[in-house]
Amino acid sequence: MKKVRLPGVQLSGVATVAMLVVAVVVNSALQPNFWGGYALTSNFATFVPLVAIAVGQTVVVLSGGIDLSLGAQVTLASVVAVQVVDGELDRFPLAAATALGVGLACGALNGMVVALLRLQPIVATFATSFVFSGLALVVLPTPGGSVPLEVTAAYRDSVLGVPVALLAILLLALLWWVLRRHRVMRHIYAVGGDADAAYASLVPVAPTRVWAYVLGGLFAALSALAILANTGSGDPFVGNELTLASVAAVVLGGTALAGGRGGAGGSIIGAIVLALVTNIVFFADVPTAYRQLVNGGVIILALALAGIPALQKRRPAA
Repeated sequence: MKKVRLPGVQLSGVATVAMLVVAVVVNSALQPNFWGGYALTSNFATFVPLVAIAVGQTVVVLSGGIDLSLGAQVTLASVVAVQVVDGELDRFPLAAATALGVGLACGALNGMVVALLRLQPIVATFATSFVFSGLALVVLPTPGGSVPLEVTAAYRDSVLGVPVALLAILLLALLWWVLRRHRVMRHIYAVGGDADAAYASLVPVAPTRVWAYVLGGLFAALSALAILANTGSGDPFVGNELTLASVAAVVLGGTALAGGRGGAGGSIIGAIVLALVTNIVFFADVPTAYRQLVNGGVIILALALAGIPALQKRRPAA
């Protein structure tokens, strides 16, 4: 019996870019000195963590899965790294390597649970999110620790007038460009598009799914390092809001939640749109008690636009 798949929720690239333009225009009107050097540097510094985790979520979604533990992975990698670095500049390379190792290990665990034990990704990663969050609290029970001032200063600096954080986003885009041309990503697209057809074409389905989650963990670790470089300290709750935001960025970026279609380029734009929406809510002087409500409402409205193409395709002909 042929398996029936619902059409993926997917935005067009034109709609994604249009939302970015609108968000930039509104921010320009509301935020003082939006195009000033300091404001641009500060904004891009806050964009990087969400951009990185959105790229990781994109890879997982393209494989036909989803990872609800990515925010917890960011938290765990960041608290482990801040404990290792302990404010010493010469220990930062070791701390960065440790964070990357934590992300890769978390991704590998999720991949094996999903691919080898064949548990539903949404259930399996929701469960592991509690494991990673609990470990983060064991490592750092309360906010604390410190990152070398040289690291935070460099992250918030500019090179030839270009914010370092913007260069970091461009490097993430370059990393995706390289991955997109690798055989592993071709296999991920194939598995996400149709796992049975991929298996018949001799694509190693289970290892490919594991690789998707491992790569997701890698980008989660990069997100953790960006957070540490921006904040200068550790927080055992820092990744709580990043998971669902990463899924929203993926949808806004045009990647189908059914898997196999889309790419991280759109997710990067989607992540920036979400960050700009947060800025709009702040600079619009929305009362603090209502900011989460308004922010969530705007995101829901944007995500609702993503369902229009799918609804039109499913609408019966007159």
